[in-house]
Amino acid sequence: MGKVVLARVDSRLIHGQVATNVSKAAGANALFVADDYSANDEFTKNIILGAGASTGHKIRVLKEDGAVRYWNDRKYDDFNVILLTKNIEVMYKIIKAGVPITNLNIGGLPLVPGATSIIKEVSINKEQLDLLIDLQNSYPDMDIYFQATPSLKKITLNEAIKMFE
Repeated sequence: MGKVVLARVDSRLIHGQVATNVSKAAGANALFVADDYSANDEFTKNIILGAGASTGHKIRVLKEDGAVRYWNDRKYDDFNVILLTKNIEVMYKIIKAGVPITNLNIGGLPLVPGATSIIKEVSINKEQLDLLIDLQNSYPDMDIYFQATPSLKKITLNEAIKMFE
């Protein structure tokens, strides 16, 4: 049986830092992207597959519900997976649909109007914060944190909550 060693929200999905530093620190041998647009667009899908190819990891580009189906049907085979989504909302749906996550890393979301900067690389709005709080309340053993790369400072969800008070 496989497992999700790290769930990561990153608007860029797979890029150099994820393919090298993050995957090594997590002990991953597979990178699974769950994104409807990327799964349905051959050009984007091929870019993602190409970006991950040099890592030696198994790369899959799945539809968002496909990430749930693959877990339900095959328990991600024997892979140690980093599961990547572009946003918190999609990751929330995947977790609520039953894919077991113990580590949720919010690693890259650009600053947009109405968002609060948590770390330089991550900004979220109140609605996204509420989804993360709901996950924390529903799955108290889940470690939810903000960190761009393993060598940078980690900000906990509780620290982020204080930024909204």
